[in-house]
Amino acid sequence: MTDQAPLPLEGVRITDFSWIVAGPQATRICADLGAEVIKVENESHLDSIRLGLPQPDIEPSYNSSGFHSNLNRNKLSITANIHHPGGREVVERLIAVSDVVIENYSAGAFSRMGFDYERLRELRPDIIYVSLSGFGHLGRDASYVTWGPTAQAVSGCTQMSGLPDQDPAGWGYSYLDHSAGYYGSIAVLMALHHRARTGQGQHVDMAQIETGMVLCGVPMLDYQVNGRAYERVGNRSRYPAIAPHNTYRCEGDDRWIAIVAETQEQWTTLCDVLGLDCDDDPRFADNESRKQNEDALDATIDAATRGHDPVDLMLALQARGVPAGLCQRSDDKMERDPQLAARDFYPTATHPVLGEHRFEGYPVHFSNARWRLDGGAPLFGGDNHDVLTRLLGYSDDEVATLLAEAAI
Repeated sequence: MTDQAPLPLEGVRITDFSWIVAGPQATRICADLGAEVIKVENESHLDSIRLGLPQPDIEPSYNSSGFHSNLNRNKLSITANIHHPGGREVVERLIAVSDVVIENYSAGAFSRMGFDYERLRELRPDIIYVSLSGFGHLGRDASYVTWGPTAQAVSGCTQMSGLPDQDPAGWGYSYLDHSAGYYGSIAVLMALHHRARTGQGQHVDMAQIETGMVLCGVPMLDYQVNGRAYERVGNRSRYPAIAPHNTYRCEGDDRWIAIVAETQEQWTTLCDVLGLDCDDDPRFADNESRKQNEDALDATIDAATRGHDPVDLMLALQARGVPAGLCQRSDDKMERDPQLAARDFYPTATHPVLGEHRFEGYPVHFSNARWRLDGGAPLFGGDNHDVLTRLLGYSDDEVATLLAEAAI
């Protein structure tokens, strides 16, 4: 990939009313692929992520969050007060010259602001409107709001996570916020493709909880076909029944390795590498015996792995054909993983307040296209003058008046 390769979404403009994580994740993907994404913000309804996880050595402000910078890189920011006639006109002019409008408010909120799909079509007949709410715009629960962890619980993902003899563990991170963002970007791409073929825009109604339902596909199928309710198994494997299949503590502070032995040969090799003398132990004679005595098996392996460096053990097992993987921490991934380094997964970019730092990459390499990382998140309202004069036809004096009247 070279800097001269085309950006797949170059020429597409997105008016972005989204906030927190799910919506910004969707528009970040589009911005990475070349779309001009313009965030419409307002201080009275601030994106709370602008204040999230600020760097300890930087004065907290609307522009000091690395979390926000990562989710909103490559974008522009304008401010608009839609309760002021001038601010509403700015927003309507922007929508009229945009291909896509996206928001992730609760269902009906955008309509109550005066921007239902019918109004958007009046501003641009072939507009693509993506609304990404918790439960979607249809059904009994349409008025409910969600957060990543609550959506995960409703979708069933929380129930699936944890150990069999303990309460559901859930996930320590809002994965469904990101999953909803991924689906949101796919929806934008499909709607753009449809419009390119037919000339027609459309309203895309997404439900965050449903992006979690599809992560539960195998247990749902098992229930429908076999009548079996899902039971938590932790890191073990029930279907297929394989042992060992778990994570084990290694030398060091909170260091772990995942190990699987799918065949008898792999089990013999694992014993050799760990120095385990299990040849005459009937509990571990074959996979069926090991599965029946899995607690004792895991305790035996765990006692042996505690004396090993996790990276050295992983490489030793992999070299001899035993599936093994270091349970990587952030410092492992960012500083020591040679595979991620080879793929340049953590490129650097600058931010006016945060300076130069690394960002997570876009996990796709194109042979005849590219993605971009031009810079971190925009400053709050930092592109007011550029967007209003370059795109919307306002004069310098008109922009100054809008600023003076708190319309933008």
